[in-house]
Amino acid sequence: MNVSKSCDKSQRTWPEEPYGLYLHLPFCLQKCPYCSFHSLVGSNSLIDRYTKALFKQIETMASHHWTRTKSPGSIFFGGGSPTIVSPQILGDLLSACLSAYQTNCNDVEISIEVNPATIDRAGLSTLRQAGFNRISIGAQSFHDKELQQLGRPHSAEDICRVIQEAKDAGFTNLSIDLMYGLPGQDEATWQETLHQALKQNPDHFSIYELTLEPGTPFSNLAEKGKLRLPHEDTVLQMMEFTLSLFEDKGYSQYEISNYAKKGYSCLHNINYWQNGSYIGLGSGAVSCLSGRRIRTVRDVEQFCLLLEQGQFPWAEEEILDHEARFRETVIMGLRMTKGVSLSRLQNSYDLDPLDYYGKVLQSLLNQNLVQIEEDRLRLSKKGLPLANFVMAELV
Repeated sequence: MNVSKSCDKSQRTWPEEPYGLYLHLPFCLQKCPYCSFHSLVGSNSLIDRYTKALFKQIETMASHHWTRTKSPGSIFFGGGSPTIVSPQILGDLLSACLSAYQTNCNDVEISIEVNPATIDRAGLSTLRQAGFNRISIGAQSFHDKELQQLGRPHSAEDICRVIQEAKDAGFTNLSIDLMYGLPGQDEATWQETLHQALKQNPDHFSIYELTLEPGTPFSNLAEKGKLRLPHEDTVLQMMEFTLSLFEDKGYSQYEISNYAKKGYSCLHNINYWQNGSYIGLGSGAVSCLSGRRIRTVRDVEQFCLLLEQGQFPWAEEEILDHEARFRETVIMGLRMTKGVSLSRLQNSYDLDPLDYYGKVLQSLLNQNLVQIEEDRLRLSKKGLPLANFVMAELV
């Protein structure tokens, strides 16, 4: 294990909020050609062994000295496709979390990602009765041809079915994931997907541009000139149309890729963007305990073996130094449309962002890529589609 200890003893700390608890279930029916996330197509025996190891990790991490006096403000089951695991076991895992981390389902936001091909009406009812109160449906598109090209094992009809069944099961906080900039996609098909999605009347949208991650099948095809993607101007027009349409329909953009009705922003993800603390359980998951970052081993069998032997399944850890945590807080906070509070940064880190970044920040202000209003530094309307460039300048 590599450990870096370079903390400034005099540093102040960003005020602690309730932490987030994340459980990673890295199994899928099949691997999507654009996906670079830690996931695999697993057998039932491997899934069974993994979930047993997760129960052990829930208990061991609850006994960690950092955790004992704190309770989570949100719980999130992600993947992979978590619902490839039986709903009963998912409910048991949640029950174990609620017991071990001293909270109950009435006090926290409890989300689960759902692949429409891996859940039915009975399963959704089981999840709701277990205490899950927020559901995130991985739709990606409402065009069957696009779904097939993305390697999704479901149809547009399946998406609509699962949404209705989730509502029937009692879910009142429902999010839909969509992707744009897809191979062969144009403005008309993207607009049609948005209108079909809006007909489902979800409370939240996560809207992501397709990115070609190195080593994925899509990236390999693109390198060979065999993947026809929309022109960047078309992609920008898709982004502009999305923002205009959602604002008209009562959804506010609260983060670069996320839109919500009033009161339905994702609390779990907001904690990440505010650089809060979180515990990550499962293979490849990351924890951040008041600036101490711990990464779990990625290999599923090694993860299981370590827990079966009574060991913490940690691969590496580091303690971010004072300035690194300050910069990370700025970068993450700029993902939020409201940006970051300059006075809170000053009070927490004893660093003035205007002095710290100096000419670099002034240049971004002069280019109207960021702006300062009422103590908050945030991306401008011009800067939002150029967020990666802005953050690279400030990192």
